[in-house]
Amino acid sequence: MQVIIPTAGKGTRLRPHTHTRAKPLVRVAGKPVLCYILDELKKMKNVTEVIFIVGYLGSQIEDFVNRNYTFKTRFIVQKELKGQAHAIKLAEQYIKEDVLIWFVDTLSDANIKKLQKTKADGVIYVKEHPDPERFGIVFPDKNGVIQKIVEKPKNPPSNLANIGLYYIKNSKAMFNAIDYLIEKNMQTKGEFYIVDAFNVMINKGSKFIAEKVSFWEDCGKPETLLQTNRFLLSNGRNKGLKTKTSLIIEPVHIEKGVEIHNSIVGPYVSVARNSVIKDSVVRNSILGEGSCVQGSQIEESLIGAYAKVKGFYKRLNVGDDSEIIYGKE
Repeated sequence: MQVIIPTAGKGTRLRPHTHTRAKPLVRVAGKPVLCYILDELKKMKNVTEVIFIVGYLGSQIEDFVNRNYTFKTRFIVQKELKGQAHAIKLAEQYIKEDVLIWFVDTLSDANIKKLQKTKADGVIYVKEHPDPERFGIVFPDKNGVIQKIVEKPKNPPSNLANIGLYYIKNSKAMFNAIDYLIEKNMQTKGEFYIVDAFNVMINKGSKFIAEKVSFWEDCGKPETLLQTNRFLLSNGRNKGLKTKTSLIIEPVHIEKGVEIHNSIVGPYVSVARNSVIKDSVVRNSILGEGSCVQGSQIEESLIGAYAKVKGFYKRLNVGDDSEIIYGKE
């Protein structure tokens, strides 16, 4: 099985962090978002190649993957952002097997090992959601066979949200469907969507099934990144720190080399290595590598790598290598 991971988006909703860092490398609960996907793929014995569709800051992703993983990899640059289907189309000449498409915003408990036994032409992973109008919604029949996929429908009878993880057994049929979209200029909001290609395949007789997941977390914008951080810390990513001068309220994830003095940290705080927290209260936040928070009380905040915050009592969103100081030094 080959894997396609589209990563070419600029991540505008996570600015200022994505001005200097590729969105898949933004950290949550102690490691980059991309690691959660690649670590799952490491468990699969039948993954023969991982293909990354890269764009803005794509060299960061290539460097990171090559330094930390041993997959056979390929990096393809998407020069024009024409949508998901266009991105996947760029890999066509290299795809010789069944394919797993995994969008990097998606963290879930999807059991991808089951794919080796599926008899369906395709699998779309879904999650029940109380507000289905915000998502692409899958409409399966009573046997779980998908009849259609509709993007952000009004008052839908189904609440099964498409989470951005897909398996396609017949890749040639998928690329033919993408060609049909492009030929007919079938766009959704000015882009070629991959689920529109799946609808073409379904209409031509391909059998897709819906596979439910029990959790699905999004890392696409600050508030959902913090929500994902809370979830992961509460479900196995907790890693505390012993200190006599501060109070650590778990769950937290505190990496090596972190210094904490006369502070209260937690709950739901991730602190990357070599950071310093002094005379502060930090709750429900993510602090990047080498950051410094001093004399502050912050919550629901994202503090970038090597950023310095001093004298603030509020919610902050501070990018890498920034300095934000209230009052005199």
